[in-house]
Amino acid sequence: MKKTIALIIICALLALAGCQGGAAADSSPGNGGSAPADDAGASPAGGDAPSDSLSPDDAEGPSPASPHAAPPPRPEGNVVEIKEKMFIAQTNDIYYNADDYLGKILKYEGLFDIYTDSNTGVDYYFVIRYGPGCCGIDANAGFEVAWDKGYPNQDDWVEAVGVLEDYEEDGVPYLRVALSSLTVLDVRGAEVVTQ
Repeated sequence: MKKTIALIIICALLALAGCQGGAAADSSPGNGGSAPADDAGASPAGGDAPSDSLSPDDAEGPSPASPHAAPPPRPEGNVVEIKEKMFIAQTNDIYYNADDYLGKILKYEGLFDIYTDSNTGVDYYFVIRYGPGCCGIDANAGFEVAWDKGYPNQDDWVEAVGVLEDYEEDGVPYLRVALSSLTVLDVRGAEVVTQ
């Protein structure tokens, strides 16, 4: 009887240990986890490294990650390319962790949009994509953009490249991209993104 109980306890412990190891292996990026390096990675300016290369922290192999809680990777170089697949996640990460991104070059595509403040008459320029919302398209993801050259037409599909900076207006802090280029593209990406 004692041998049977001891055997059941040992089997239960082994099963629990095996389940924990299997869950970690199944959620790693190589096994269907949610860290697609090709869409959310950052590469150094002018670097020729493939977009799926590992960061120095990953040199010993991929770390376990929850597919729903994994934040986008932090920028390692000077250029942070925001891709379509994880557009909302990356832009949110930049807003929430602005100190990690200030001074970095952002590169992304989206719709060119203009907002005119009805109280002051001042125009603000944005490159955005529409996000999901409760009542149709009622959320935007992207950044305010600024430079001293001409702007394209509203709703043109553009590629924005510039340095992320912060500024203050009427005591309120904001982020914007100080553009080095704003290129109108012929091929449009997804105007509405969900991730």
